[in-house]
Amino acid sequence: MNTIAKKAIIYSMVGLMQLGLGVSVIEASPHDDRERQEQRHEQRHEKRHEQRPEPRHEQYAERDHRMQMERERHEREMQRREHEEEREWRERQDREKAHHEEVMRTIGGVALLYLLTK
Repeated sequence: MNTIAKKAIIYSMVGLMQLGLGVSVIEASPHDDRERQEQRHEQRHEKRHEQRPEPRHEQYAERDHRMQMERERHEREMQRREHEEEREWRERQDREKAHHEEVMRTIGGVALLYLLTK
């Protein structure tokens, strides 16, 4: 038991020494380089935004309009019609739900494709 306790104490001390050495090396490193790197990063980020035109807003507006139109169409189609029986209405609702999900994925996919190509 005595040897196990000695080994545990020694390994703990070695770990603490390594931790202390690592912290002191990090603190001794020059901080100006980090600030310069951050400034360079900000400059690159600003340049990217300056070079890009703003057609994204138009793309988002078009996508939002298409999604709104699909939601309105979906709401109309989900309502029960006067001549429909309950079973026919449920079947039509199931088909409409599947169709609506497919259209919404397509609209989202087109927008995603556009963003990935830019």
